[in-house]
Amino acid sequence: MYLIRHGRSSANSAGILAGRMPDVHLDERGQEQVERLGRLLSSVRLSAIVTSPLERTLETSDAILRHQSQKGSRSTVLHTDPDLIECGYGDWTGRALSDLAKGSVWKDIQSHPSSVRFPGADGESFLDMQARAVNAVRTWNSTLPVRGAYAVVSHGDVIKAILADALGMHLDHFQRLHVDPGSVSIIRYTRSRPYVLTINDEGSGLDRFLQRGRRRKIEAVVGGGTGV
Repeated sequence: MYLIRHGRSSANSAGILAGRMPDVHLDERGQEQVERLGRLLSSVRLSAIVTSPLERTLETSDAILRHQSQKGSRSTVLHTDPDLIECGYGDWTGRALSDLAKGSVWKDIQSHPSSVRFPGADGESFLDMQARAVNAVRTWNSTLPVRGAYAVVSHGDVIKAILADALGMHLDHFQRLHVDPGSVSIIRYTRSRPYVLTINDEGSGLDRFLQRGRRRKIEAVVGGGTGV
């Protein structure tokens, strides 16, 4: 699974917590990021792209899908999954991050995020966000072709929560992970366990994961093995 954060948005560059606000699009830098990412991932035969329904993730997915199509006869299918949507930030939505960082809840978000539920009728907890996102990717893993590669396009906190689950990491430690706009993290799900192959890669180290050929069996090798 190629776990992709959308390219930089207008809200990212303005320092605004967009959440589920409508009409938040990629900015110029974000468009450049997803074009580069689309070209890079054209070396991978993606059976599907599964995306959050927000505009910035749909624009990212469209760029990846376009490059898949340009690579020849590809049958990549685009799916929209509401369980991969951004966390529900409730009353925090649309506010400046610099203002939010001054409140007491911000400290809990940094040190004990599993205790946090965002205020307001639409506020979601980090625990609920992780549960629905992890359930979504595990459902897609059981639905899509066993040996196929696919992409999931989502948001920073959602991706960090999925990675924390794959790493066996308590949600209270997920702030130790960093996921940039336009970055790729790769998880290989197997019957025994997930394997996290790379995190927050913007392309410099992805070539070794994009090689075609026979896929070898992955296990936890004593001594560390020979590498991917």
